[in-house]
Amino acid sequence: MPKSYSEQEREYIRKRLKEEAAKCLARYGVRRTTVDEIVKRVNIPKGTFYLFYKSKELLLFEVIQEQQETVNRKLYQTISGIANTELSAEKLTDVIFEFYKMTEEMLILKLIDVNEVELLVRKLPREIVEEHFRDDTDTIEKMLALFPVKKEVDVKVLSAAFHAIYFATLHKAEIGEQYDKALYSLIYGMVTQII
Repeated sequence: MPKSYSEQEREYIRKRLKEEAAKCLARYGVRRTTVDEIVKRVNIPKGTFYLFYKSKELLLFEVIQEQQETVNRKLYQTISGIANTELSAEKLTDVIFEFYKMTEEMLILKLIDVNEVELLVRKLPREIVEEHFRDDTDTIEKMLALFPVKKEVDVKVLSAAFHAIYFATLHKAEIGEQYDKALYSLIYGMVTQII
Protein backbone atom coordinates (compact mmCIF):
# COMPACT_ATOMS: atom_id res chain seq x y z
CA MET A 1 0.00 0.00 0.00
CA PRO A 2 1.46 3.41 -0.98
CA LYS A 3 2.49 5.73 1.79
CA SER A 4 0.29 8.74 2.40
CA TYR A 5 2.11 12.07 2.22
CA SER A 6 1.10 15.39 3.72
CA GLU A 7 0.63 18.32 1.36
CA GLN A 8 3.95 19.75 2.54
CA GLU A 9 5.72 16.44 1.86
CA ARG A 10 4.08 16.21 -1.57
CA GLU A 11 5.25 19.71 -2.48
CA TYR A 12 8.77 18.91 -1.29
CA ILE A 13 8.92 15.61 -3.20
CA ARG A 14 7.56 17.21 -6.38
CA LYS A 15 10.13 20.02 -6.09
CA ARG A 16 12.97 17.54 -5.54
CA LEU A 17 11.83 15.35 -8.43
CA LYS A 18 11.93 18.37 -10.75
CA GLU A 19 15.32 19.51 -9.46
CA GLU A 20 16.91 16.11 -9.90
CA ALA A 21 15.17 15.49 -13.23
CA ALA A 22 16.66 18.76 -14.50
CA LYS A 23 20.13 17.68 -13.39
CA CYS A 24 19.73 14.24 -14.95
CA LEU A 25 18.35 15.69 -18.16
CA ALA A 26 21.28 18.08 -18.42
CA ARG A 27 23.77 15.32 -17.68
CA TYR A 28 22.29 12.28 -19.42
CA GLY A 29 19.70 13.55 -21.88
CA VAL A 30 16.20 12.17 -22.35
CA ARG A 31 17.14 8.62 -23.33
CA ARG A 32 19.59 7.93 -20.53
CA THR A 33 17.70 9.69 -17.76
CA THR A 34 15.90 6.97 -15.83
CA VAL A 35 13.24 6.92 -13.16
CA ASP A 36 15.61 4.74 -11.13
CA GLU A 37 18.29 7.44 -11.17
CA ILE A 38 15.84 10.20 -10.29
CA VAL A 39 14.27 8.35 -7.34
CA LYS A 40 17.71 7.36 -6.07
CA ARG A 41 18.72 11.02 -6.02
CA VAL A 42 15.48 12.07 -4.31
CA ASN A 43 15.67 9.11 -1.94
CA ILE A 44 12.13 7.86 -2.49
CA PRO A 45 10.81 4.45 -3.54
CA LYS A 46 10.24 3.99 -7.25
CA GLY A 47 6.52 3.45 -6.69
CA THR A 48 6.28 6.88 -5.09
CA PHE A 49 7.49 8.45 -8.33
CA TYR A 50 4.34 7.20 -10.05
CA LEU A 51 2.15 8.89 -7.45
CA PHE A 52 3.46 12.16 -8.87
CA TYR A 53 4.07 11.45 -12.57
CA LYS A 54 2.73 8.81 -14.93
CA SER A 55 6.02 8.75 -16.82
CA LYS A 56 9.55 10.07 -16.90
CA GLU A 57 8.67 12.02 -20.04
CA LEU A 58 5.89 13.94 -18.30
CA LEU A 59 8.29 14.97 -15.55
CA LEU A 60 11.00 16.01 -18.02
CA PHE A 61 8.49 17.95 -20.09
CA GLU A 62 7.27 19.79 -16.98
CA VAL A 63 10.85 20.74 -16.13
CA ILE A 64 11.46 22.10 -19.63
CA GLN A 65 8.10 23.83 -19.71
CA GLU A 66 8.79 25.66 -16.44
CA GLN A 67 12.04 27.00 -17.85
CA GLN A 68 10.25 28.09 -21.01
CA GLU A 69 7.59 29.87 -18.94
CA THR A 70 10.34 31.84 -17.19
CA VAL A 71 11.75 32.93 -20.54
CA ASN A 72 8.24 33.77 -21.82
CA ARG A 73 7.61 36.00 -18.79
CA LYS A 74 10.85 37.86 -19.48
CA LEU A 75 9.88 38.27 -23.13
CA TYR A 76 6.43 39.55 -22.19
CA GLN A 77 7.95 42.07 -19.77
CA THR A 78 10.36 43.27 -22.43
CA ILE A 79 7.66 43.57 -25.09
CA SER A 80 5.41 45.36 -22.57
CA GLY A 81 8.23 47.83 -22.02
CA ILE A 82 8.53 48.70 -25.70
CA ALA A 83 4.82 48.52 -26.54
CA ASN A 84 4.22 52.18 -25.73
CA THR A 85 7.27 53.40 -27.61
CA GLU A 86 7.63 53.98 -31.30
CA LEU A 87 7.78 50.41 -32.44
CA SER A 88 9.74 49.44 -35.50
CA ALA A 89 10.16 46.08 -37.16
CA GLU A 90 13.84 46.21 -36.28
CA LYS A 91 13.19 46.88 -32.59
CA LEU A 92 10.66 44.06 -32.28
CA THR A 93 12.93 41.73 -34.26
CA ASP A 94 15.79 42.52 -31.88
CA VAL A 95 13.63 41.65 -28.87
CA ILE A 96 12.38 38.38 -30.35
CA PHE A 97 15.87 37.47 -31.57
CA GLU A 98 17.18 37.93 -28.02
CA PHE A 99 14.34 35.72 -26.77
CA TYR A 100 15.49 32.91 -29.04
CA LYS A 101 19.09 33.43 -27.98
CA MET A 102 17.98 33.29 -24.32
CA THR A 103 16.09 30.08 -25.05
CA GLU A 104 19.24 28.60 -26.59
CA GLU A 105 21.09 29.37 -23.37
CA MET A 106 18.63 27.47 -21.19
CA LEU A 107 20.94 24.87 -19.71
CA ILE A 108 18.62 21.97 -20.32
CA LEU A 109 17.86 22.83 -23.93
CA LYS A 110 21.51 23.58 -24.56
CA LEU A 111 22.47 20.05 -23.57
CA ILE A 112 19.82 17.99 -25.33
CA ASP A 113 19.84 17.56 -29.06
CA VAL A 114 17.06 17.67 -31.61
CA ASN A 115 16.61 13.89 -31.57
CA GLU A 116 16.08 13.97 -27.82
CA VAL A 117 13.45 16.72 -28.11
CA GLU A 118 11.67 14.79 -30.84
CA LEU A 119 11.83 11.61 -28.74
CA LEU A 120 10.37 13.40 -25.74
CA VAL A 121 7.54 14.91 -27.79
CA ARG A 122 6.77 11.53 -29.39
CA LYS A 123 6.48 9.87 -25.99
CA LEU A 124 4.17 12.50 -24.52
CA PRO A 125 0.42 12.04 -24.69
CA ARG A 126 -0.92 13.88 -27.73
CA GLU A 127 -3.24 16.02 -25.59
CA ILE A 128 -0.25 17.32 -23.57
CA VAL A 129 1.55 18.41 -26.74
CA GLU A 130 -1.62 19.99 -28.13
CA GLU A 131 -2.20 21.84 -24.85
CA HIS A 132 1.39 23.11 -24.95
CA PHE A 133 0.89 24.47 -28.47
CA ARG A 134 -2.41 26.09 -27.42
CA ASP A 135 -0.65 27.72 -24.46
CA ASP A 136 2.06 29.01 -26.80
CA THR A 137 -0.60 30.41 -29.11
CA ASP A 138 -2.30 32.11 -26.15
CA THR A 139 1.04 33.58 -25.05
CA ILE A 140 1.71 34.95 -28.54
CA GLU A 141 -1.82 36.36 -28.74
CA LYS A 142 -1.33 38.07 -25.37
CA MET A 143 1.92 39.62 -26.59
CA LEU A 144 0.39 40.75 -29.87
CA ALA A 145 -2.39 42.49 -27.96
CA LEU A 146 0.24 44.91 -26.62
CA PHE A 147 0.63 46.77 -29.90
CA PRO A 148 -1.24 47.38 -33.14
CA VAL A 149 -0.90 44.51 -35.57
CA LYS A 150 -2.13 44.03 -39.09
CA LYS A 151 -5.74 42.85 -39.09
CA GLU A 152 -5.09 39.87 -41.31
CA VAL A 153 -2.60 38.27 -38.89
CA ASP A 154 -3.65 34.71 -38.06
CA VAL A 155 -2.33 34.03 -34.56
CA LYS A 156 -2.36 30.25 -35.06
CA VAL A 157 -0.25 30.53 -38.19
CA LEU A 158 2.06 32.97 -36.45
CA SER A 159 2.40 30.63 -33.48
CA ALA A 160 3.22 27.74 -35.81
CA ALA A 161 5.83 29.91 -37.53
CA PHE A 162 7.44 30.73 -34.17
CA HIS A 163 7.50 27.00 -33.41
CA ALA A 164 9.16 26.37 -36.77
CA ILE A 165 11.82 28.93 -35.91
CA TYR A 166 12.30 27.30 -32.51
CA PHE A 167 12.82 23.90 -34.14
CA ALA A 168 15.34 25.51 -36.49
CA THR A 169 17.31 26.60 -33.41
CA LEU A 170 17.77 22.94 -32.55
CA HIS A 171 19.69 22.60 -35.82
CA LYS A 172 22.14 25.40 -35.12
CA ALA A 173 25.19 23.21 -35.76
CA GLU A 174 23.85 22.02 -39.11
CA ILE A 175 23.00 25.57 -40.19
CA GLY A 176 26.55 26.64 -39.45
CA GLU A 177 28.24 29.99 -39.16
CA GLN A 178 25.38 31.91 -40.78
CA TYR A 179 22.98 30.74 -38.08
CA ASP A 180 22.52 34.07 -36.26
CA LYS A 181 21.96 35.99 -39.50
CA ALA A 182 19.53 33.35 -40.76
CA LEU A 183 17.63 33.35 -37.46
CA TYR A 184 17.42 37.14 -37.47
CA SER A 185 16.20 37.14 -41.09
CA LEU A 186 13.47 34.60 -40.34
CA ILE A 187 12.26 36.62 -37.36
CA TYR A 188 12.41 39.90 -39.29
CA GLY A 189 10.35 38.36 -42.09
CA MET A 190 7.68 37.34 -39.61
CA VAL A 191 7.70 40.67 -37.80
CA THR A 192 7.17 42.60 -41.03
CA GLN A 193 4.03 40.55 -41.56
CA ILE A 194 2.78 41.45 -38.07
CA ILE A 195 3.29 45.21 -37.78
